[in-house]
Amino acid sequence: MTTRPAAPAASSAAPTGPAAPVPLSGRFDDDARRLAEQAAAAERILAALPPVPGRSRDERTRAATAHAEARAVRRDFLARHTDTVYGLLTDGLTRRPRLPDLVDAAADRVPGLVPTRAQMAAELRFVQAEKEGREIDQGRFCGAVLRSPTAGRHLVETMLGPTPRALELLDRFRAEGRVELDAVHVERRGTVAHVEFRNPGRLNAENARLVADLDTAVDLVLLDDTVRVGVLRGGTTDHPAHRGRRVFSAGIDLTDLRDGRIPLVGFLLARELGYVNKLLHGLLTDPAPGAGSERYVTKPWIGAVDTFAIGGGMQLLLTLDHVVAEEGAYVSLPAAEEGIVPGAGNLRLTRQTGARLARQVVLGGRRIAATDPEAAAVYDEVVPADRMDEAVERAAAALAAPAVAANRRMLALAEEPLDHFRTYLAEFAFAQADRAYAPDVLDKVERRWQERERRRAARGSRT
Repeated sequence: MTTRPAAPAASSAAPTGPAAPVPLSGRFDDDARRLAEQAAAAERILAALPPVPGRSRDERTRAATAHAEARAVRRDFLARHTDTVYGLLTDGLTRRPRLPDLVDAAADRVPGLVPTRAQMAAELRFVQAEKEGREIDQGRFCGAVLRSPTAGRHLVETMLGPTPRALELLDRFRAEGRVELDAVHVERRGTVAHVEFRNPGRLNAENARLVADLDTAVDLVLLDDTVRVGVLRGGTTDHPAHRGRRVFSAGIDLTDLRDGRIPLVGFLLARELGYVNKLLHGLLTDPAPGAGSERYVTKPWIGAVDTFAIGGGMQLLLTLDHVVAEEGAYVSLPAAEEGIVPGAGNLRLTRQTGARLARQVVLGGRRIAATDPEAAAVYDEVVPADRMDEAVERAAAALAAPAVAANRRMLALAEEPLDHFRTYLAEFAFAQADRAYAPDVLDKVERRWQERERRRAARGSRT
């Protein structure tokens, strides 16, 4: 089993490491130079070591020390200069680079602050357990930006804007009433837009492709003036356990997580700042500072839960206005089992279910079945499987009233002001970056992957 061991305590022999960090002065140019020097010293040490899986105990210690000392300087630098850096990257808040572009620009503009494109491309050659863990530095940068009331608010609003791909597809969607993306189908029926997840071999689990497609799909629904209500539903799957059945979502694709294909910036953070936040707060169509509530387009959303909504699937339900579930469905946030943080689920679940039930779900892994007494905290309706379509149509008709959109926006602002979301996500950026490389997480995803491979081999031997 390939797992990444925890960094051991320093050995009695003093490891060769970078020079002790020089305290920063508070002057941006001087501090940027010292940051670049410290980062370069750490990189020289890492370059002299073998790749992660081939490192000895002493080599792992040397790598951990190099990372820790460089990160200490980055932390000090960001504590002093985050707003200055963000101002440089956005030309004084006049441009709105989306999160991946912002992080890449930071690597170019402030050497040593975050990994370069080349360093991140090199990481893609490895499974999660064998990576250097450079995304941790991206997480610290994103967290520092989000902690800033000025820079963080600007970034949150930037990510609430429409994606370039949605703007390219909008005229076609308006004309034809449907768009087929790689992993999502969007179709307008009257004034209701249906967004269907399609990752059939993985029980509609979220991977990087599906998240990008959902960001585009949600934008199209919000931008089309003829649409009054949006519906989220999982398509049918061809997974052996549920072949031919609809499944809402199996959450994060743990195979892709194990294989190192769940990027922190492009998936774990962009998902929360992008389409999930748009479901709740709407689409920012007018970023001018003087504009008021008309800057946002918001619409009611319905969730149709077939079979189950696990992890990220359950997180989506916490942003929606009406949830219909079939009688046999259940929801869960298996954060304790997986070892990672369930997005903004910790922020939103408590206000919906109460603190005690939220702890049972997040910390204890409790499932909530549609027939449980507590189901009313998650579902609005529970119906037989053959009545799902009818229930969705009935809910859509009820939510299409003109005043619904305005009132659901005011409810969202009361329940979760953008600055409240921003401060939560700042800490999420730090925590999720660390958890994605924690030894217990790497061990769990590896064991799950090996068990899945054993089951697949067993099925193959029977055919």
